This record gives sequence, C-alpha cells and structure tokens, in this order.
Amino acid sequence: MREPSNQRWAVINRHNSCKSEFDFRLSRPSGVLADFVQGIWSVTVPDVQTVAKPLFSDAGSGIIFNLSGRVSMGQHVLSKGVIMLPVSKQAETIVLSPGARLAGIRFYPAIGFGVLGQHYDRPTPLPSAVSQLASLDTLYAQLECQSCHDDHIEALSLWAEQSLDFTDAIPASLKQALMCLGQDQPLGKMDKQVALSQRQIERLCKHRLGMTPKYYQRVLRIRRAIQFLRLHRTVNLAEVASQFGF
Repeated sequence: MREPSNQRWAVINRHNSCKSEFDFRLSRPSGVLADFVQGIWSVTVPDVQTVAKPLFSDAGSGIIFNLSGRVSMGQHVLSKGVIMLPVSKQAETIVLSPGARLAGIRFYPAIGFGVLGQHYDRPTPLPSAVSQLASLDTLYAQLECQSCHDDHIEALSLWAEQSLDFTDAIPASLKQALMCLGQDQPLGKMDKQVALSQRQIERLCKHRLGMTPKYYQRVLRIRRAIQFLRLHRTVNLAEVASQFGF
C-alpha cells in the first residue's frame, strides 16, 4: 500500500497548508501516473520570511521548477529554471527565500532513471542537449506565467502524461525485487519471488536505483521510523530503534 504523504515535504500536505510559513499544495496522481509519480506539488513563500524545511530521504528523484527566488538544497544553490534532482540518499534541508515560487514532480524509486535515462549526482540545471526533455522549457515558461497552485499541478500532470514514456520505466524483475526489499526480506532469500540471482539484483539496483539493496532497505527503515515517531511522539527512542531494526 502506498504511503499517505510525500516525505520530501515533512508533514505538510494539500489539506494542511501552513500558510503562516508558506502555501504548499500536493497532488497524488491517479491513472497512468499513479504507479510512477509520488506527487506533483506547488509552493509559494510569503514576501516577509525565509522558510527552511527538512527533506527526508525517500530513494526517489524528481524535477524542480524554480520559478522565482533564491533556493538552496543542502550545500547547493538552485538556479532559476528547471532542475534535475539526484536520487535522495540522505536527509537534507531546503531553504526558500521570501517570495520564492516552485513547483515539481517527484518520482518513485528507480523511475527517474527509467524516464530520464540517467542519474544526476547533484541538483543539475536542465541539460539543453537532452532532446527528450526539450518540452520542459515550454512547460517552465507556462508555469512562470501562472500563479495558481492548481494550474501548476494541472500543467505538470498533463506534461507528464503526454511527454514521459513509462513503458519501460522499471523492469518487472526490479519492481518485484523492490517490493521484497520493502518487506525487509533478506537479499539472499528472494530467489523464490524474483527470477534474478543476488548478484543480478545488486547490479540492477545500483544501475537503476542508484544505490545498493541494503542501503535502500536502510532508507525505508528510517522513513518508517520517522512516520512512526510523528504519530507516537512520547515513545521511548531505544524501543523504536529496536522495533525498526537499528
């Protein structure tokens, strides 16, 4: 079952916008996009304050449209324009300056490589030579002229449906392997569910997912622990660590 919120944006969702800090909207795609896109989002920061938010690792990647304002992610300052994001392997902080406006698409793990054709090792401005992404320039200009979150989300959803080829976004064998890893199954005991050897799974994960299977399981454990702590704020941390395998 898919998780109820996008962990890249902490506890904020489309039904609980923290307008005292910034206005954020998140849409969970349906139809053809549902199995490939975690969320499509839009955010505006008031002109009077800087906002800093944690970005928790989710093993996914995405595309950010920096429409205005200074934005930094970890040690990287994001230029205005279309930014290709690397696979999220560790927690970072995003800092949004007063008046910043952004929108974006967040892919599920391993999907970014399948639709974009490569991994990025840092937030990277749109490479103009990437022909299959040429339509992003037109999309950016459209988003820049719009001020409504719903218009941003609709434009991004339509672009993703029409411009991204999800036909071979993720091999069936890797999809099955990720499901098993998500259930904390040991890598050496997945041969009955996945028609791949342990070595093949390791190579496929490193190539398509951008990390080893064990690292992926670590990311998932941390993510589940964070979700648990949000719901149970008075629990003993040592017990939580034991419960989630740390």
